[in-house]
Amino acid sequence: MKNQYFRCNWILVLTLLSVTCVSAYSAQHRRRPYRSWATNVIVPQVRAYSMEARNPVNITGIRAGAVILEQVAVTTLEISLRNPSHIRQESELLVPVPDGAVVSSFAFEGNSSEPAVELLPKEAAAATYNNLVAKIRDPALLEFAGYSLLRSSVFPIEAGGTQKVRLTYENLLSADGNRIDYILPRSESVSCAVPWEISVRIESKTPIHTVYSPTHRIRTVKRSENTISASVSREYGLEPGPFRISYLLRQDEVTASFLAYPDPGIGGGYFLLLAGLPDEAGHGKKTAVKREVTLVIDRSGSMRATKMDHVKKAARDILDGLEPGEAFNLISYNESVESFAPHPTILTQDTRARARYWIDHLHPNGGTNIYDALVEALRPAPLEGLLSQVLFLTDGLPTVGRTSESTIRNMVDSSGNICRRIFTFGVGSDVNTPLLSWIAEHTGGAATFVLDNTDLEAKISRTARRLAGPVMTEPQLKVLDKNGREAYGAIHDMLPQLHDLFQGDQIVVLGVYQENRPVVFELTGNLYGHKRAFRFPFNPGYASVRNSYVPRLWASRKIGFLSDAIRQTQLPVTDPRVKELVDEVVRLSTEFGVMTEYTSFLALEGTDLSRRNAVLQEATSNFVNRALKVRSGKASVNQELNNGLMKGQLTLNHTNRLTDQDLEEVSTVSVRQVADRTFYRKNSQWVDSDLVSQSMNTKPDREIHFGTKEYFGLAERLASDGRQGVLALGGDILIIVDGRLILITGPAAN
Repeated sequence: MKNQYFRCNWILVLTLLSVTCVSAYSAQHRRRPYRSWATNVIVPQVRAYSMEARNPVNITGIRAGAVILEQVAVTTLEISLRNPSHIRQESELLVPVPDGAVVSSFAFEGNSSEPAVELLPKEAAAATYNNLVAKIRDPALLEFAGYSLLRSSVFPIEAGGTQKVRLTYENLLSADGNRIDYILPRSESVSCAVPWEISVRIESKTPIHTVYSPTHRIRTVKRSENTISASVSREYGLEPGPFRISYLLRQDEVTASFLAYPDPGIGGGYFLLLAGLPDEAGHGKKTAVKREVTLVIDRSGSMRATKMDHVKKAARDILDGLEPGEAFNLISYNESVESFAPHPTILTQDTRARARYWIDHLHPNGGTNIYDALVEALRPAPLEGLLSQVLFLTDGLPTVGRTSESTIRNMVDSSGNICRRIFTFGVGSDVNTPLLSWIAEHTGGAATFVLDNTDLEAKISRTARRLAGPVMTEPQLKVLDKNGREAYGAIHDMLPQLHDLFQGDQIVVLGVYQENRPVVFELTGNLYGHKRAFRFPFNPGYASVRNSYVPRLWASRKIGFLSDAIRQTQLPVTDPRVKELVDEVVRLSTEFGVMTEYTSFLALEGTDLSRRNAVLQEATSNFVNRALKVRSGKASVNQELNNGLMKGQLTLNHTNRLTDQDLEEVSTVSVRQVADRTFYRKNSQWVDSDLVSQSMNTKPDREIHFGTKEYFGLAERLASDGRQGVLALGGDILIIVDGRLILITGPAAN
């Protein structure tokens, strides 16, 4: 009750403040005409604009910090500015903000008149944007139509000087059950050159289960059950688009929420299931599920020098991380295989000491017998009541014994009833990466590739620590109807398949729903050593087109799994099943603008996507020459890294960032994903993905020119569906709106 009372009072306060600010604005607006613009207009979400032909003021840095207390967010923007000219310049600030925001403070350095900010509600904000867009001839600002707007008073920046402007506003966040959502408006434009430093601190009287951002990679630090800090990694500060973050408040041991996007074209839509797992609080000792850990070490000749030293140190760390009652074994291999014990043994002071001695006396030499090493790791029956894990390390290709990739796969496949999770580590680039990935995926483990020897010890130890104390084992997700029976056909293409869940893991499952009938998701598994079941109702009726990131995330995962399936196939490329996989990858890549190294040619301006057969032939050639023929080396490692990231993708990849065959990062800017639409740069136009497979000679039904009344009317129409960001693409845009083909000519065309 206190929690609800607190929130209700904040709602009342914010509502009164908002009404007061809007009323004040309306009265002021009636008293005077629209005021002119300052010499420089600063829109931190986009750029700084100069109204005169001189060295403009520019933005040198932006820090955005938010503190969320219960359901109220206090957001502070600190904008650093520089005046490169030899004269003093006047500036003012425009900041799009969510509805209901109220200004807490506004300040800048220097002595001047009393700083002030006026709040413009959506209607007045739209008029302000239109006025400015017509003057500066930049449609980028129209992507903020639909937001309220804060406009500051004019402030000076001295010649050659710098200035810091600090603005704080508050707003009540939207909530859906136990999920609370925060949004920081930012531009979709990839041309933004100033990185943002973004941090959020969340405080709640109710324990916080999990924090998730679908738009940007974040790093979270749990201060307590009720306080979590999150920040955008510095290297991702240039990632465009609004910053969104959601957090779940604990209502049960497993808390879940849904985000859904409707798509009548597929007879349903797409959904994202976000769930948080409990930590050890309330469960006593966190390692309720005891483990049996087998460490398999490559001691072939290529492991000489520092590699073996790092592995030995990691092996000792793994032993030290085991808890009483857990079991272990150590296996080393070159052309032959040796074991510390004939089967896993319970950890004691004596067995730990003897194991450390065994590790100290490992010496690398000889070849690499991967087949027999895996046989020995999988041979003993697991100890009853323990979760069996194998950490398998190699730095080379199989050179001794049975070396065929298919033979090794078949052996692991035939041992599937052993129920051992295998976590593989490929050291360097001379490893069979698809084989190691398949072994891990097939057994419910994970593959890790270590290219730098200095990271070897850290990555092995970090993985071993993360695998300690599983929270939930053998998780399964089912979909039921309102009567508790399995709802066949209601949900499909759920990705990924769940495996053991560990401390700090989130459940982020994406999928496709058919029709709009409510269903219930049932999560079952062994939670802290006890069989449990949790049910979460899902009602597609609450789907929104503003959750446009959901289908894009689903498509990225789907493409990752399909690309990996092609890479792992044992079928000839002429098999119809392989052709079907390639065809689906191309279709999804084209529709959603999600590029892979096999389909990146789709984004080239010279690629004619209407020539379907030629496109499929080129994609097939790429899969054959890269995915199927390249099994080791840097060009193989990069494929595993790319596919692995896509299969587990949690956040949008705005610029289709990939790792190329030299393990260098590359991006694509000729294809853009804006809201729920994808656009390709073709013939100097941005073309809707629904049109790129058609002849480019298709005549538009209507042509709308920049700056006209019809243009701003179209902006308002797009804003009603949250699609106004399309106009920020600039130039000419060919788009389908309400079933009609419209050509929007940009400022340069007038």
